Amino acid sequence: MGAAAETIVRETLRDSLSIDQARVDAMDGDTPLFGALPELDSMAVATLLTELEDRLGTIIDDDEVDAEMLETFGALVAFAEKKLG
Repeated sequence: MGAAAETIVRETLRDSLSIDQARVDAMDGDTPLFGALPELDSMAVATLLTELEDRLGTIIDDDEVDAEMLETFGALVAFAEKKLG
């Protein structure tokens, strides 16, 4: 995982979902997100993606958002790396 993308994703999860720093720090590539984190419900996805857009300096198109992207911490980091290009 890319360090810049990983840092951005950790900070975004912490700030947009109000997750404790220790929980965010403990996440690894296989940590499940959507469906496993009570804070990341369908309403919180919009907040998370908007915040990611701001921090990555990019636009996330609706057709880029799918269940796989939000399945694990590693998948979300990989998506952020792709957007950072």
